[in-house]
Amino acid sequence: MTNSIEEIEHTEMILAIGTNTTENHPVIGAKVKRAVRQRGAKLLVIDPREIALTKYADLWLRQKPGTDVAVLNGLMNVIIAEKLYAADYVKDRTEGFEALKKVVENYTPTYVEGITGIPADDLKKAARLYAGAGRASILYAMGLTQHITGTDNVKSVANLAMLCGNIGIEGGGVNPLRGQNNVQGACDMGGLPVSLPAYQPVANDEARGRFEKAWGVTLPPRPGLTVVEIMNAAHKGDVRGLYIMGENPMLSDPDLAHVEAALKHLDFLVVQDIFLNETAQLADVVLPSAAFAEKDGTFTNTERRVQRIRKAVSPPGQARTDWEIIAGIASRMGYPMSYRDAEEIMAEIARVTPSYAGITYERIEREGLQWPCPTLDHPGTRFLHKEKFSRGLGLFHAIEYIPPAELPDREYPLILSTGRVLYHYHTGTMTRLAEGPSERCPESLIEIHPEDARAYGIADGQKVRVASRRGQVEAKAQVTEKSPAGTIFMNFHFREVAVNLLTNAALDPIGKIPEYKVCAVKVEAA
Repeated sequence: MTNSIEEIEHTEMILAIGTNTTENHPVIGAKVKRAVRQRGAKLLVIDPREIALTKYADLWLRQKPGTDVAVLNGLMNVIIAEKLYAADYVKDRTEGFEALKKVVENYTPTYVEGITGIPADDLKKAARLYAGAGRASILYAMGLTQHITGTDNVKSVANLAMLCGNIGIEGGGVNPLRGQNNVQGACDMGGLPVSLPAYQPVANDEARGRFEKAWGVTLPPRPGLTVVEIMNAAHKGDVRGLYIMGENPMLSDPDLAHVEAALKHLDFLVVQDIFLNETAQLADVVLPSAAFAEKDGTFTNTERRVQRIRKAVSPPGQARTDWEIIAGIASRMGYPMSYRDAEEIMAEIARVTPSYAGITYERIEREGLQWPCPTLDHPGTRFLHKEKFSRGLGLFHAIEYIPPAELPDREYPLILSTGRVLYHYHTGTMTRLAEGPSERCPESLIEIHPEDARAYGIADGQKVRVASRRGQVEAKAQVTEKSPAGTIFMNFHFREVAVNLLTNAALDPIGKIPEYKVCAVKVEAA
């Protein structure tokens, strides 16, 4: 997030796009509702599904899945045409405006209506609502990123925010809501194939040299593979061994039949996790690790806040903390890792990670700090880009709309979109072992619009078979207007209804994220 969670309650306007906030991020969802009900903030929701936030929205734009770039270009078309944009901000703090303007000129409200299904008048109202706010915050999540145009979608959101001067101000910003508790921290620490800690590029000789000096090793200059690319390489035999930690690709990755075949092609698979999940059942070696309450360390949350976690109970059996397992393996492989405890690792993080340089256990004893925090007397950073962007001027990207990789046809006439529900988390490794969530949500359901249900002779509660070009699953139908006609929605929490047998592994060419949110399917009574 460029801004802080607290600021959501104190902004004038919130644009929520591609985020089912109340179910996926309920704490932040509560803040959005309070901002609207108690503080008078305006709310614009852009989402194909009738999510809970639509009840609080001043305006809801229901676009066809996979058409976000066209929607955002349409909003900017209106804002520029009606001269509602922040002209001084654009002039002083950005570049590339003329190229953006030229592209979005074509995305008139009428043209966008033909692509997205959003009425032209509603698009105009939405543009005026966003541009008319003195401070506006954009929230988004994986509904925006899990497309072959995910990077384009995010750049378009940034375009809109800069166009109206909403980056670098309190209560504004472009705010991705991270999907897991420490995914921000994992990325900060170099858990990406293209970067070292603090997003220093692997391919940059100077950055790589600093880590080679700190660690006393030679590091490869070539970026690695992303998750789906690893599976493809394993399937071809180019990757022979795989170490999976805290992830369950046998339920979370797209095209699961391909994933299973890829994992079975490996010479060696080790899985490190707290439960024996679906992926661990295929492993040659399973390393039991400690859960969050069984270890010391830090988590970095979605607002860049580095927070202490403290051991409350001891790990069961032979389970060890993740860092102890990794250090033990590294030492046995010839590179001695001899840390005393998690605090010593944090001290090393501060030495090699500029944005964490001022963060110590002592400073975050009671309250976390938001990076960048470059020195020991720095208070942390509540919001980014206050005076200038990290690159100097903010760069507009002129982006054309590209349709999803797989659209409905005569054989597969419906769109499938996937996501989460409130009561379960990710692949259900933990929540499906808990009695309460399982009572509230005991099974996977297929949301289908009444028009489609009638067309295919499907009744509410009836067992339905859903098939794509990659596989098929069966589950009960839930006839509801939450999903639009022509679209069905399913969650991916249940191994018994492994929805990712259906999804398309087509990748965003830049971010390499699979297109979970759109694929072509057919349905029939089972």
